Amino acid sequence: MRFKGRDVISIKDFTRDEIDHILKVAKEMEPLAERGSEMLRGRILATLFFEPSTRTRLSFETAMYKLGGTTIGFAEPEVSSVKKGESLADTVRVVENYADIIVLRHPLEGAARFAAEYAEVPVINAGSGAEEHPTQALLDLYTMIREAGRIDGLKVALAGDLRFGRTVHSLAYALSLYDVKLYLVSPSLLRMRREILEDIKGRIDAIETEDMEKVIPEIDVLYVTRIQRERFPDPAEYEKVRGSYRIDLETLRNAKDNLIILHPLPRTDEVSPEVDMTPYAKYFKQVRSGVIVRMALLALLLGAVE
Repeated sequence: MRFKGRDVISIKDFTRDEIDHILKVAKEMEPLAERGSEMLRGRILATLFFEPSTRTRLSFETAMYKLGGTTIGFAEPEVSSVKKGESLADTVRVVENYADIIVLRHPLEGAARFAAEYAEVPVINAGSGAEEHPTQALLDLYTMIREAGRIDGLKVALAGDLRFGRTVHSLAYALSLYDVKLYLVSPSLLRMRREILEDIKGRIDAIETEDMEKVIPEIDVLYVTRIQRERFPDPAEYEKVRGSYRIDLETLRNAKDNLIILHPLPRTDEVSPEVDMTPYAKYFKQVRSGVIVRMALLALLLGAVE
């Protein structure tokens, strides 16, 4: 099982055994997240973010610092030579001279794979358009293990924007490697992409529905996503689906006692703040998982652990 020097572009590029190994290494990173380590001392992470980010960028930077490394990069393309017209290919070829590994977020689908073709250092996809967000899927799986104790045997609902939500695309691919029953809850306009359903068909039992109330009593995990205004080419289409679902105490009245609610964040109005105080809410613990899983990935890709 080889990870050193590898790119992380799509969750589809990984087998279940490989994902399980990443999650195992993440578990070993938990004490290092508290006390720190020097295993990546002298190594440099470049974060190239062409789109806004809070959790992904800061958790990668935190993960690198926790392992003794340092970071460089930008959070807005306006402060880089992209503002002057530099191509993505040239940006990557320049930055790899400064860094040992690159984390890239970009508004265009396929951008991360394109960048990886030019870079000689590992490239990690931190979100490419509405396509995929593979490291988010890994931390989602890790959170399920920490909070539910397992992945196999779970009934999981992905709810909200399943058309444009890159986090749910990667998570659906990842869950299809496990023994999971999947509910896809969305307005008809935001149903899961057909190509993703075709890819996972035959590997996982996936049920499409618009009825959140019917699904709630059945599930062990509710993964909520916001409806992403910025992904809609037509604002009128966004207005049709805005506020389609809102998870509040009334929604959860028939939920299992051990239901866990996850959300990749940021949220708008799809999860009421009153839910934060319930035992169901695990989305802020999910943020913590991001640091731990990304520590594991950086250590694996840079060869500090096997």
